[in-house]
Order: sequence, then structure tokens, then C-alpha cells
Amino acid sequence: MKVPTDIMKRMELLFEEYEKEVSDKLSNGLISENTAKTYLLHSGNFIKWCRDEFVPGARNQQK
Repeated sequence: MKVPTDIMKRMELLFEEYEKEVSDKLSNGLISENTAKTYLLHSGNFIKWCRDEFVPGARNQQK
């Protein structure tokens, strides 16, 4: 894990709030579905990176 457990727990709670906010904006028609997917994909990848579960570009290195 790249981030200490206590900090990671707080980040996960904040990410849940972020997911809800993105979902609300989508429901209200303020952002498109593709935009919401992009926001959640990239922010989710950051959370995974902090957990040491994601490496940017790793899929391309295996080729």
C-alpha cells in the first residue's frame, strides 16, 4: 500500500462522496454519461494506485 491505512480509509470515504456527486450531476443532466464514466474511471484508478493495485501503463508494458 502506497498510502497509510488511516489516510486510505478517509480517501475512500471522500471517493464515495465524489461518486455520489458525479451521479447526482448525471441524474440532473448537468454532465453526460460518458463524462461521468470518465470522471469515475480516472479517479477510481487513482484510488487503486494509492492502494498499490494499479500501475499506469502496465497493460502496455506486457506487449
